[in-house]
Amino acid sequence: MIGAMVNCIQCGAALTADDVGLHKKLVNRGATEYCCPACLASHFHLEEIRLREMAERFRAQGCPLFGPKP
Repeated sequence: MIGAMVNCIQCGAALTADDVGLHKKLVNRGATEYCCPACLASHFHLEEIRLREMAERFRAQGCPLFGPKP
């Protein structure tokens, strides 16, 4: 879970813990600034729903970047 409010570095949208985990999983595990799923989707030329599905799959696989389903 995120302690302080974290925002997307591109559009300023508020991020959830899953959003941060997804950025770390797909971009850089050591990142300290993050993009929201919409900006990541644009960057990777995917639909945002595909990124959400990926996050659920990573959670089901036990990836430590994704905690229990909120």
